[in-house]
Amino acid sequence: MKARFYFDIISPFAYFYVKLRHRLEPRLQIEPVPVLLGGLLRGAHNQGPGEIPAKRAYTYQTCVWQAAKLGIPFRFPEHHPFITVAAQRLLVQERADWAMIERAFEFVWVLGKDPNLHWSDFCAHLHLDPTTPRPESAQTKADLIANTQEALDRGAFGVPTLALGDRIFWGVDAIDWVIDYLNQPQMFDQVSYRAAASVPNGLPPTPA
Repeated sequence: MKARFYFDIISPFAYFYVKLRHRLEPRLQIEPVPVLLGGLLRGAHNQGPGEIPAKRAYTYQTCVWQAAKLGIPFRFPEHHPFITVAAQRLLVQERADWAMIERAFEFVWVLGKDPNLHWSDFCAHLHLDPTTPRPESAQTKADLIANTQEALDRGAFGVPTLALGDRIFWGVDAIDWVIDYLNQPQMFDQVSYRAAASVPNGLPPTPA
């Protein structure tokens, strides 16, 4: 089966997912799709944890705990969040394979560097010419926007998101759910799942 993996290197949880994707590869052909998390959040009327002060510190400490639990090398970049437009465009432009994507994540989450501040080093780490310019072509810009819109159209509201058929699974902790779904393809036809998807909203409408 084919699946689409929407990611932005800004996300430590997407980094964890990339490191753990081998759990799904015997069952799925996963295509990595670079998106822009900022655009995805705006389109879904969502906020990232880095934008919510109380949630920010908790989330970052969760990452430290989870990396240690998984035995995955982990180091925060010099600041976070940061702008990933140029880096994500580069991955689109280069039609990055999994090896290049892993190197991109490692630059941020193992070496602890912001690609914007170390562009030449970032390119070299991806095995590209260090003098590679930041992508500015209209086509590359349009492709990244199209990827982000595709993720929105499929129901994504954050990263990492795996799209499988007409279903999406968000977050690294959803890997187990994906495996269960592959083992039980009729899962979402169950009464409990249908009922959960149609629970009435008890809050008043948001003023226009």
